[in-house]
Amino acid sequence: MAGTRTPPGTPAYGPGSDAGQPSTPPAPRRGRARATAGSGRMAALLVSPTLLVLTIVVLYPTLMALNESLHGPKGLDPATGFIRTTEPFVGLKNYADIFGAAGERFWNAFWNTTFFTVVTVGLETVIGVAMALIMHKAFRGRALVRAGILVPWAVPTAISGLLWRWIFNSNGIANALVGHQILWTTEGFHAKVAVIVAEVWKTAPFIGLLVLAGLQVIPKEVYEAARIDGASALRQFWHITLPLVKPALLVAVLFRCLDALRMFDLPYILIGAQKNSVETLSMLAQNEASNVRFGPAAAYAVLLFLYVLLIALAFVRLLGADLVGDGAAAGRRRGNKGGRRRIPAPRRAEVSA
Repeated sequence: MAGTRTPPGTPAYGPGSDAGQPSTPPAPRRGRARATAGSGRMAALLVSPTLLVLTIVVLYPTLMALNESLHGPKGLDPATGFIRTTEPFVGLKNYADIFGAAGERFWNAFWNTTFFTVVTVGLETVIGVAMALIMHKAFRGRALVRAGILVPWAVPTAISGLLWRWIFNSNGIANALVGHQILWTTEGFHAKVAVIVAEVWKTAPFIGLLVLAGLQVIPKEVYEAARIDGASALRQFWHITLPLVKPALLVAVLFRCLDALRMFDLPYILIGAQKNSVETLSMLAQNEASNVRFGPAAAYAVLLFLYVLLIALAFVRLLGADLVGDGAAAGRRRGNKGGRRRIPAPRRAEVSA
């Protein structure tokens, strides 16, 4: 009817009404998209100096070493009989020679490098954790003990090598303590022992320093609660200290593994060059470069780079979750934010009951 008015709140029906039609989703906010793009550009701008430095310091030398490994020494040109002015392109011949004619020397250096890395890093981890526990205790003269423990790490490696060369001399302190005349700086397993002792003495404080930083962030209330529950010192270390310092410890072990794989200066100064007992991959590459065989030297360097890269990737792949924290990663795997378990909402029947 013409005079009938629709009560308030009553839906109107008609060709121009929206009743019964599906609601359209709101349009995306363009301002938020522009803000996200702007923050991304700002982040890229802030990171660009670091990427530029990494490109100059890491990427460019790596590519140049890879290119150099595909060239041979200048030598004599068999066609003319004169010395070449440029290095000839030989492809993968340098790598074939490493695994062929020079294979025995390469594998000896490879196993020496691996042996030094496993033994030194293992001993440094145990001794470094013990140093951190000692430095973390509150006692009189703690600052002096910390300074004394960190002194070996502050000594340059060349000075450390000369110091231990004097200790392992035929008439040195080591033979006086052992009571036997041992030629530590010659060929043999005793030369490996000398390098291991010097390396562990030098770099164990590094692991102790990083573990000490992890110990200082553990709340004291955790240990007090454990003592109230009757936990012994060993159980506190195994179930509280070790799990909480694991991220810092893994970072220290990773850095030390990568550094030990590139060991050069300490065995070179302490024992000497071209000693089969202690020759590492870095020493092998340096020996080739000193004899003006830059192509084979670059090939050794590339193989060492690949070895270090594989160890780093395997380490991060296997233990990467511990480096960033297990809680957040586990929470993301469960689909929850921040690693927290969602409390299910009570059902209507339960609420009414």
